Amino acid sequence: MARCAICTKSAVAGNQVSHSQIHTKRKFKPNLQKVSGLMLCTRCLKTIKKIEKEI
Repeated sequence: MARCAICTKSAVAGNQVSHSQIHTKRKFKPNLQKVSGLMLCTRCLKTIKKIEKEI
């Protein structure tokens, strides 16, 4: 399972609920991007860019 290298965010399980209220299992996957060999979520990428901009 893929995880963010900084915040260790990974997929979580939940229910997909149809219009007729039938619950089936599904996964909520984070938006991971490969940057210089590291898997990072987009929130961490945004934070890194913000910190680099201040420096």
